[in-house]
Amino acid sequence: MSRSKVKDRAALEERIGYKFSDKLLLERALTHISAVSGGPQNRVSSYQRLEFLGDHVLGLVISDMLYRAFPKANEGELSRRLADLVRKEACAEVGKAMDLGPALRLGNSESHAGGRLRTTILADACEGLVGAVFIDGGYAAADALVSKFWKERMIATVKPLRDAKTMLQEWAQARGLPTPVYKELARTGPHHDPVFKVAVVLPDRPQGEGAGASKRAAEQAAALDMLIKVGVKAEKVDVR
Repeated sequence: MSRSKVKDRAALEERIGYKFSDKLLLERALTHISAVSGGPQNRVSSYQRLEFLGDHVLGLVISDMLYRAFPKANEGELSRRLADLVRKEACAEVGKAMDLGPALRLGNSESHAGGRLRTTILADACEGLVGAVFIDGGYAAADALVSKFWKERMIATVKPLRDAKTMLQEWAQARGLPTPVYKELARTGPHHDPVFKVAVVLPDRPQGEGAGASKRAAEQAAALDMLIKVGVKAEKVDVR
């Protein structure tokens, strides 16, 4: 590994507040499949297995945090909060906060294509890092890492969440309207990092439109667009 990469990894450990005993684990957590030689049979040398583990560790730690932080919240609210905190976009935002980009190991083509800033890669590497910390330092270390980067996000919204799609459906039902219908208008961008454009339709109401990195995100954005057009205050709605 080059001296600059060693420096990048050391700086990353400083930012996340955890120093690895097994540096190979950190290396693997930051290695994208494009940087692995030998073809698909060597996929285990990338962060994919650690990402699988990290996804579940992250879910457990945040579930525990939510359970303790919101003692009056029901299962539905806890589930919505959890989904918001572990979604791809949220993990990518944490990856940016960690400044994972410079420390990532990418293939030349992926690196030149802007992979260090790509939402999917940042999110996957972030989960891979959580998995690596869990293996290297146990649950307590993973809990400390997740708390450091997710706790503020968790408490940012103290009111019970009502997502835009749910709120639009309730709004429609209260007025005797049918269930809102969502339809995909377009899908652009590369296969591994698509952008979806979606519309939502209700009889005799202005069509809502929205875009996002997933169909779910685009549908939420479209629902919010319609809610705004029919006069519902945006600050009362969660679209994540």
